[in-house]
Amino acid sequence: MLKELFDLVRGHAAESVANNPDVPNEHNDAVAAEATNTIASGLRNVVAGGGLQSILSLFSGNGNDKKGLLSNPIVSMMMGHFAGKLMNKFNLNNTQANNLSGSLIPNALGSLINKTNDPGNSGFSLEKLLSSITGGKSDEVAGQQGASGGGLQDLLKQFTGGGQGSGGGLMDIVKSLAGGAQQQQQQNGGGGLMDLINGFIK
Repeated sequence: MLKELFDLVRGHAAESVANNPDVPNEHNDAVAAEATNTIASGLRNVVAGGGLQSILSLFSGNGNDKKGLLSNPIVSMMMGHFAGKLMNKFNLNNTQANNLSGSLIPNALGSLINKTNDPGNSGFSLEKLLSSITGGKSDEVAGQQGASGGGLQDLLKQFTGGGQGSGGGLMDIVKSLAGGAQQQQQQNGGGGLMDLINGFIK
């Protein structure tokens, strides 16, 4: 799923980065990799902090609603983090970094939301996304909770309406996924996620 996310971000970067005079062309892929890392690690950090419901809320929205995305605290956090990286690593000034971040992050996230919500798109799903940021913990949780064939997606739908699933309900799922995300943070703490993403650059 990380590879799909990188390709998605790189597609958006073709517009906002490649045609951007503030970013030298030799940095285009590195900027796309950094944006991918910002999105993946940002989502993982929210799950690790017990914020699964915030992620569900973000992904239940409309990816084309730019105003809604820009007002979402998760998106704002990612934009701020990515702008900081652009200034530190690529020597963009504050205005250039914020402009680029404010375009690339919401656009890429909006596409990601639309693709994960599209039942006809097998490359993207909320299950795959959560699995990739929790080290497969979400697959385990879906199995434990006895999701009837529909996997985690069906299970999560039960909770967006505030219902309780079998086997302890939403809090158990939040805790379990948070634990998986925390393990991933520790394993990838030394830049492992970024190393993986850089491996996709050809």
